[in-house]
Amino acid sequence: MKDLLILGIGPHSLEMAEIVERINRAQPTWNLLGFVSPTGERAGEVRNGYPVVGGPEVIAQRPQAVLVPEYGWPREGAPRERLVSLVDPSAFVSRTAAIGAGCVIYPGCFIGANARVGHFVFCLASSVVNHDDVLEDGVTLASHVSLAGEVHVEADCYLGQGCTVRQMLRIGRGSLIGMGAVVTADVAPNSVMVGNPAVKLRDREQRG
Repeated sequence: MKDLLILGIGPHSLEMAEIVERINRAQPTWNLLGFVSPTGERAGEVRNGYPVVGGPEVIAQRPQAVLVPEYGWPREGAPRERLVSLVDPSAFVSRTAAIGAGCVIYPGCFIGANARVGHFVFCLASSVVNHDDVLEDGVTLASHVSLAGEVHVEADCYLGQGCTVRQMLRIGRGSLIGMGAVVTADVAPNSVMVGNPAVKLRDREQRG
């Protein structure tokens, strides 16, 4: 089994450790060494059965270990060549779909035919990525997001819990789709969208 480090110590990292265990029960794959703290805090603490092994310096100290980042871990702190993805065994991933590096696919997700999922994509439980969808790098789908076919979500978008996107639409880079929103038209970059049908509330604040 390959040594693995989870980058992060937040609540999602605890769930990711259990996804690792579920993967290993289906097919022994990962030797989870523990969690890496973004600041070095809580080093030595045991969280959900695994230790916090230290701060970012551990990445260089454990060159044999592959990495998977928690939501929010800075991309520049995760060497692309060492990234792997976690896909829960209960997720459906079409054999014609492609998933990039550093992704986490939670239980009950659906990734349809010819879907393309970029790097650092985080899909929480029961999200649906239908046929021919494209998720660019850094996209986050909260729980129960539903994308119809041929939707293109540009980089660094956040789609809130339970939102729905109609087929053949494009969500512009850096946009935030609010919880439960129903998107029926293309979304301009850097937009905050809310409601049914979704309307633009404001521009999304740029992140540092």
